[in-house]
Amino acid sequence: MTEGMTSGTAGTTGSPLRVGLVGYGLAGSVFHAPLIAATDDLALDTVVTSNPERQAQARASFGDGIRCAATPDELWARADELDLIVIASPNKTHVPIATAALKAGLPVVVDKPIAGTAAEARELAALAEERGLLLSVFQNRRWDNDFLTLQSLIAEGELGSLGDVWRFESRFERWRPQPKGGWRESGDPEEIGGLLYDLGSHVVDQALVLFGPAVSVYAESDVRRAGAAVDDDTFIAITHANGVRSHLYVSATAAQLGPRFRVLGSQAGYVKYGLDPQEAVLREGTIPAAGEPWGVEPESMWGRIGSGESPLTGGGRPVETLPGAYPAYYAAVAAALRGTGENPVTAEQAAAALDVLEAARRSARDGVTVAL
Repeated sequence: MTEGMTSGTAGTTGSPLRVGLVGYGLAGSVFHAPLIAATDDLALDTVVTSNPERQAQARASFGDGIRCAATPDELWARADELDLIVIASPNKTHVPIATAALKAGLPVVVDKPIAGTAAEARELAALAEERGLLLSVFQNRRWDNDFLTLQSLIAEGELGSLGDVWRFESRFERWRPQPKGGWRESGDPEEIGGLLYDLGSHVVDQALVLFGPAVSVYAESDVRRAGAAVDDDTFIAITHANGVRSHLYVSATAAQLGPRFRVLGSQAGYVKYGLDPQEAVLREGTIPAAGEPWGVEPESMWGRIGSGESPLTGGGRPVETLPGAYPAYYAAVAAALRGTGENPVTAEQAAAALDVLEAARRSARDGVTVAL
């Protein structure tokens, strides 16, 4: 498939690609808008939100030149003035807004999960293919510092010291004993809420990128907190086609946090604690700047490789954590639109992760292991 676009100024050198951002809640204001603004070849043109306070917040953060719209339909009416649509609105709106954008002739970035089902994701991919337009999914955790480090270790053969990789453990755990409310914790199935589709989208995607296709899925999913309406404590076990087993934990009820990654092999293991620092910095309002340090963590947070001893007591040797690189996602999107690079995260890849999430939901509901 040739990625590209048929409207706007994508083919014009020297002029940044103009972006319409749909949604200015947590995802839009903390992740997408700052990263778009930090990308040399992208310009944040329009923010879509019907909330006057959020409109004012966008202008305060990115200048009075930012245009605001109350509905996505206002974007389709002037599609020739835009080069990319980014969808950071609630999950249930992803498919209808992405469909409308593609039909308006505009390339699209969709926050994860792209859809509620793998079938819907593949339908969107087919529409983008038919129109010759980019359709990319914002799986930003592929650019976490710990994930980039683990990828690099595998690519460089460092994991040879592990022998054959047997098990990959990944945890995205929080301690939030009281529900926060909002659509992410709504019990309405149309909202596509719950941790399985929220944090689970990240840990499943990472496992598939590292170790390839899944052949079977087992899951346990619980609603632990009083007043909670959707899963807040979920475990997913994946058997990959290459024999690696991934054990993935997502929880809002973890009173003690486990390691973010634990990779076990026939000779040694790699253990990494702590979350990538980029989200915290973005929440503080910092925008990545060229030449400035970004996504760097202190040596005290580095993971360790070794065998027979606990990393918590100094066992093994430290492995420097690579800097996190969320800005690389939108730089890759811009390159793909210009025809000088590849789509960083395809809808087909997102659909493969949704296959696993759907299997996990069925497994947890029926108490069975699901073959893929």
